[in-house]
Amino acid sequence: MNVSITARKFKARDTLKSYINDELSSLTRFYDDILRADVILSYRNHNNSVKSAEITLHVPGQTLVAADESDDFKKSVNSSVDKLETQLRKLKSKRTMHRNA
Repeated sequence: MNVSITARKFKARDTLKSYINDELSSLTRFYDDILRADVILSYRNHNNSVKSAEITLHVPGQTLVAADESDDFKKSVNSSVDKLETQLRKLKSKRTMHRNA
């Protein structure tokens, strides 16, 4: 899976990038055909207190999006990955139902 990480108005540390890659690679347990993941990290509010992560997953024939905000980028990424996991499970169950029908 190709992962693109964009940090808006700041430079993301390598440890954060590594964490994001590890979290996203865990999604392949639920769905094998993930083509690409685009991650956008940004600050919200003028005092940089809210950190948001938006993840867009590209799978054949579909695009899945999840976003979350918290006080830490790792929490935001983790929550977004959890949301994507749910979406991937639904997508996989729909596809297997259509194949079996």
